[in-house]
Amino acid sequence: MDKRIITKSVQFFTESDRHEIIEEYLRGGITKEEIWRKYTGKSDHGRLLKWMRDYGYVDDVTMRSKKTTFANMARNKQPQTGNDFEMLQLKKRIAELEKQLKDAEMKAIAFSTMVDIAEEEFKIPIRKKFNTKP
Repeated sequence: MDKRIITKSVQFFTESDRHEIIEEYLRGGITKEEIWRKYTGKSDHGRLLKWMRDYGYVDDVTMRSKKTTFANMARNKQPQTGNDFEMLQLKKRIAELEKQLKDAEMKAIAFSTMVDIAEEEFKIPIRKKFNTKP
């Protein structure tokens, strides 16, 4: 990355610039605050960590673990670029959709059970009868 971007505003970093800054941080030897000041001349305010979460370098579970450091994460996880990043996003989306499907299936089972119990208890038909003429 070019050293001339020291005065560059945060909102003007391209996605590739952001990946490069994150990768430089993960290589180690420099703190988030130092690397942020190097590229912006300002204080970090958690923006680098937000980028890392957005681009899939870290997740909330990893961040909550007190034993994990960014240096360990850099060794364990390859930087996400191009297709790798897209694949990670797609895998996250698939996991999210599978969770939503599981929740919907559980709601359907609960509703069906509730209707069965109500029909038995009150002895009235609740479900619609098909093939009946109006």
